Amino acid sequence: MNKNEYLKRFKASTEQEHYLQNLAELQSLHMQNIPFENLDVIRRTPIYLNLESIYEKVVIQHRGGYCYELNGLFHWLLNELGFDAKLISATVQKPDGTWSKADTHAAILVELDTLYLVDAGFGDSTISPIPLGGERHTDHSGTYRVEQVDDVYYDLIRENDEKEKVLYRFSTEEKRLADFHEGCVFNQVSEDSPFTHDDLVTRATPDGRITLSGSQLTRSENGKKDKTELSADEKKKVLKEEFGINQEALEKQLH
Repeated sequence: MNKNEYLKRFKASTEQEHYLQNLAELQSLHMQNIPFENLDVIRRTPIYLNLESIYEKVVIQHRGGYCYELNGLFHWLLNELGFDAKLISATVQKPDGTWSKADTHAAILVELDTLYLVDAGFGDSTISPIPLGGERHTDHSGTYRVEQVDDVYYDLIRENDEKEKVLYRFSTEEKRLADFHEGCVFNQVSEDSPFTHDDLVTRATPDGRITLSGSQLTRSENGKKDKTELSADEKKKVLKEEFGINQEALEKQLH
């Protein structure tokens, strides 16, 4: 695996220092140029927690992935660049307030002047590192903070229109990518997985986010949302032009 080719994949400089502003730029560029997507899940193409195969998919084939792939590979890169980064597990809170299967989301902690939560694989979420000390950060998708729950757990919280929503709960215990095997299988095959029902492709933009869900395209810019229903040909064009994904190449995996 070539870290410089990976950096070029998401338009980042190959010269990096170990400061917060560098980490923030890496996360933002990663989320703008490498989409969160479940296309392999829907097409029943197995996803393995192997960094070489993830690198091949994301960097060489110009694809995206979901949390294990995106944060697994990004974690490898951060350590290659000299950051003190470790993988952690998290439990996602559903929109109805109940919890998803425990510890099935992979995220990253990076230690600089303090610990920062870094997540390039959660779809519609913050594009910046969030300190574990409770300080707020605001971007186009909301205001975020990490709140300590008890001696073990922390919550990532988003504030929108004066409403608070816990996105997920995590501990600081270090994990290996292989520790997410059960969660990776669950999210590929279970009806309870949010990723097994329809195509989902999303990436951040400088002013918001663009998301393809099934055949509906949603553009969010400066808090305003525009939704469009796409034909099959229009969807193919959006996958290529907005996300860099060639649908013909994708479908060849099925044969």
